[in-house]
Amino acid sequence: MLLDLIEKPNDIKKIPPEQLPELAKEIRAFLVEHLSRTGGHVASNLGAVELTMALHRVLDFPEDKLIWDVGHQSYTHKILTGRKDGFDSLRQLHGMSGFPNPKESDCDAFIAGHSSTSISLGLGFCKARDLLHESYRVVSVIGDGALTGGLSYEAINNASGMKSNYTIILNDNHMSISENVGGMSSHLARIRTSSYYTGLKNDVEVSLKKLPMGDRLVSGIRKTKSGIKQLFIPGMVFEEMGIMYLGPVDGHDSAALERVLRQALSIRGPVLVHVVTEKGKGYRPAERHPSRFHGSGPFDLAKGLPLSESPVTYTDIFSTVMRKLGDRNPRVVAVTAAMADGTGLKRFRNMFPDRFFDVGIAEGHAVTFSAAMAAGGMIPVFAVYSTFLQRAYDEILHDVCITGQHVVFAVDRAGLVGRDGVTHQGIFDLSYLSTIPNLMIMAPKNKWELSDMLKFAVDADGPVAIRYPRGEAVTRWKEKRQSIVAGKSEVLVEKEDSRVLLLAIGSMVKQAMDARELLERENISSDVVNARFMAPLDVEMIRRAASKYDTIVTLEDNVISGGFGEHVVAALEAAGYTGNTITVGVPDEFVHHGAVEELMEELGMDAASIAKKVRRVRNA
Repeated sequence: MLLDLIEKPNDIKKIPPEQLPELAKEIRAFLVEHLSRTGGHVASNLGAVELTMALHRVLDFPEDKLIWDVGHQSYTHKILTGRKDGFDSLRQLHGMSGFPNPKESDCDAFIAGHSSTSISLGLGFCKARDLLHESYRVVSVIGDGALTGGLSYEAINNASGMKSNYTIILNDNHMSISENVGGMSSHLARIRTSSYYTGLKNDVEVSLKKLPMGDRLVSGIRKTKSGIKQLFIPGMVFEEMGIMYLGPVDGHDSAALERVLRQALSIRGPVLVHVVTEKGKGYRPAERHPSRFHGSGPFDLAKGLPLSESPVTYTDIFSTVMRKLGDRNPRVVAVTAAMADGTGLKRFRNMFPDRFFDVGIAEGHAVTFSAAMAAGGMIPVFAVYSTFLQRAYDEILHDVCITGQHVVFAVDRAGLVGRDGVTHQGIFDLSYLSTIPNLMIMAPKNKWELSDMLKFAVDADGPVAIRYPRGEAVTRWKEKRQSIVAGKSEVLVEKEDSRVLLLAIGSMVKQAMDARELLERENISSDVVNARFMAPLDVEMIRRAASKYDTIVTLEDNVISGGFGEHVVAALEAAGYTGNTITVGVPDEFVHHGAVEELMEELGMDAASIAKKVRRVRNA
């Protein structure tokens, strides 16, 4: 097999050009086979095989810098840099990351995981290179979906005055996770539909020359700033911003890609190469359903179907309740940042298209847009992953909370998300959101509580955030369902003789209840309270707890610094508490990838570890 000849960086240059199509087939077969066992980003990687091969043919690694935007399309890059054997442990605990990471290989120029950063990074590398009088090449690969993010335009605007070479690859596969929206998407679509541009302009020149004074007309057009290209590519937005445009080129034609990349790398100044690719290329199920194969679990190789049935998730519950709220209240609107499928808003979009807004990968804009809709009398619900909401902190503070706008933040993938790893763990939201006055913050213990909290939030006044985890929704304790009261916790277990309190928020209620059972077997009686609210904190309950318990344990799936536990401990100190406190949460560090259950155990956040900590304090 040709793939066996790829053992280290730059080995692909030994493969004869006529054998590159066969190598591409082998890489796709390798990816589909391995990802069917481990899961991972299927569609995006299958679409970028020939592009990655061409880049590795024209660049030298690790000297040259190849910067991936988001990085979920870098699997072929990993193969071509000698990491083929690592795919057996892809996204597994202590295994190979699903994203680029310089700690894993010096061929990975920079860590990736969030969108729209690659042009800024590429420009930074170029400036460092030029100032140090070095000569390596810099190439950024950015998807058309990432071009809906404002950071990319800030970088393009800054790059326009460059005097040395910098190459930007626009990997245009028509979508991000959901279908792309907005003006840039429409612009690129017009370019794609003008695929006959390079040939057609010659035909038009011939036709113009047949007209009276035709030669003079053609000559005049050629002398204009944009030339005859202006007739065929609407706006020529990139060249008008100072970036030379090459393309579009077929992203699955190895020879054409290599030719245009060599041309781009020879040009002084910034160049954008427009490459048109197909997500899921070469694997029929992924071609048909690219969104389903964006981030997939293990699947049946022949049928393309998941190996296990998907349980009801918190996202599913949110989806159902949002549809019902949209039906009951015409002022409820839904906002997403290119994540309609991922956040569960697809059903709302289908039923209420006029009240659904996908703003593209632009979380900051989504928040300010929502603030103005709230000021105008609507009730916007912005559904967003915790890790991506980080990018809108200023807008939450400045545009929503200072003005007290009634915006509901549905913060999905809060806490440990597992195999997507360090760039995607939602372990900071309690800390950064709780620094903002006027923001109510809630977290549900089970699926019914999420439903109740969402209804409560829509009926509330002012800004509200509800954070909930990825994965299967807890279906325990339906019999303990109680109404939501602002700023009030919920007692789940209380005994007269208990001297230990397990005070948990959100998904950690399950760990608290399980730890309680373990402690009961050792005759250590403990009570459990579901905090429900991070803000406003139930200070009254905390004062009562200070007078009853000699050991109080806080539990959260957030970093300890600035988190729920620190707020509770501060309230206990204010109440004069002199007993023992234990804060269970994520250590103040970045958490790598692995199954959530494995990470919980490793971080000391599972029920057994919690019980052990209590036992140690009680026996001290």
